[in-house]
Amino acid sequence: MSDPRITSSIFTRGAVDLSALRTPAPAPARPATPAQSAPSADFPGAAGGGVAVIDVSEATFQSEVLERSLTTPVIVDFWAEWCEPCKQLSPVLERLAAEGDGAWVLAKVDVDANPRIAQMFRVQGIPMVYAVVGGQPIDAFSGVVPEAQLRQWIQAVLKAGGVSVAEPEDPRLDEADDALMSGDLDAAERAYRKILAESPADAAAEAGLAQVGLARRVAGADPGAAIAAAQANPDDVEAQLLAADIEVLSGQAEAAYARLVGLVRRTAGEEREKVRQHLVSLFTVAGPEDPAVASARRALASALF
Repeated sequence: MSDPRITSSIFTRGAVDLSALRTPAPAPARPATPAQSAPSADFPGAAGGGVAVIDVSEATFQSEVLERSLTTPVIVDFWAEWCEPCKQLSPVLERLAAEGDGAWVLAKVDVDANPRIAQMFRVQGIPMVYAVVGGQPIDAFSGVVPEAQLRQWIQAVLKAGGVSVAEPEDPRLDEADDALMSGDLDAAERAYRKILAESPADAAAEAGLAQVGLARRVAGADPGAAIAAAQANPDDVEAQLLAADIEVLSGQAEAAYARLVGLVRRTAGEEREKVRQHLVSLFTVAGPEDPAVASARRALASALF
């Protein structure tokens, strides 16, 4: 299965024709009773009073999905009682909806009871999950995905819906960071690599893994002696790399970047590439949003070209 992510081009207007579902069935206005709009007892509404999980039928689809999505992103879970993969995915979606505190709503559609909705969404297999924002489906995926990947997808849906939400804490990162802080570098490396195996673009895990490498490189080094050796031997690549590592750990990242950019200018071939890679690893420690990294990247590009 491909990596589910927000890709606006998946659905151009009209690609999924929901016009038939926009006409409500002839019935009285549907009151917000517990049986109709409140989530199940196992997954109560958000603490702030918002609905977390709702069961949707053709009669309620317009109000509960299309109209609700004009103000709150709605994620539609197509499922069936006989679907074993659905029994793996649906409980995770329900728990994440409850955690969402009203930021988004999970609408559950039983495909056996509501075949016309499934047909309108061109559902060919289940579980199938759609994100609906502003009355239109904007992204979808099928099958069971890891929870970490699912969280990232939901965050992207919320951003697409203009919802400002705090990034959820990741217990996996907490575990990895604790190992790093305690000096258990092997455990930290395993934890960060596990996160990256599940979420290859996780910037925090990338930064953590880079910090593990940094910690290993400076282990046992005398900071004063290392800086002095680099000053005495400006063309000694190993001495300069170690000095840069120590400067980063000492809170002098900009000096470290400048040191290595200068070394890139003075070296060539394999040595130059080694220095460049080392500098990029230090950028990873800081993260892409660090202003000093952006400035140093421009300086590196100038040195290289």
